[in-house]
Amino acid sequence: MHPSSNFQTAAQYIARAASQGAQLAVLPEYHLTNWVPEDPGFVELCAQWTSYLEKYCALAKKHKICIVPGTIVELCREEEKEEEEKLVNVAYFIDDEGEVLGRHPERDHLTSSTHDPHTVIQTPLGPVGLLICWDLAFPEAFRELIAQGAKMIIIPTFWTLSDCGDAGLALNPMAEKLFLTSALTLRAFENTCAVIFVNAAGPPSDTPSKHYMGLSRVTLPFVGPLGDATKDSDREGMSVVEIDMEVVEEAERNYGVRGDMAGRNWHYEYRHGRTDGKDGKGKL
Repeated sequence: MHPSSNFQTAAQYIARAASQGAQLAVLPEYHLTNWVPEDPGFVELCAQWTSYLEKYCALAKKHKICIVPGTIVELCREEEKEEEEKLVNVAYFIDDEGEVLGRHPERDHLTSSTHDPHTVIQTPLGPVGLLICWDLAFPEAFRELIAQGAKMIIIPTFWTLSDCGDAGLALNPMAEKLFLTSALTLRAFENTCAVIFVNAAGPPSDTPSKHYMGLSRVTLPFVGPLGDATKDSDREGMSVVEIDMEVVEEAERNYGVRGDMAGRNWHYEYRHGRTDGKDGKGKL
């Protein structure tokens, strides 16, 4: 938990990206504070969230670059319970003038979005959707965003090799890498969109299963993963990637996913119900 030094590292990467002509900089989830709510000093650090958001806005304006500053863990008061405080993990899109154009709060930790709608953000780079980490596991999140016109989905993430649990590790120590690389490629194809995935990376751990996974990449339909410096790496680094959005348009012309969804004969106009907790069957 060293938000000040972590911010300085992020600021250096952003400046480097801008100097190389990048129009967008994306950071990983929890990049300032990690997620350690049991630590006595964690809540106090999260109370500083507004100052870091303002710093990122200033950086965006200074370098004329859009920024998604990973996620920032915010300490917020419940609207109806003034005495109760809550930690909220939030992704922001900041434009190149330093203005916050939109935000995406993570739902209850490690759950899907339930019935809160995902909303598309209109940006200088086109219509963008923001998701966080485990949202990747839910095709419905992507469908909601592309149904509203999103062409680019950005996913700040903190995902490690141990997230598959002991059973998964016993079967395949690289199970989570398989999950991520497969899901990212599939989401780009099945939604005819660009997927920008930025995951935490760092030094190796004494316990391989606890090691940061990295694999930050841009994935396009037809093309697959881009980002030579990071897409196959678990170490901290930066890739500057040129995204040809015409590839997304060509994929849509070929597969017609968005066209099918907008058609009168689209078969899947439904929302999943929750399981009742007794027999594991969903209620629709």
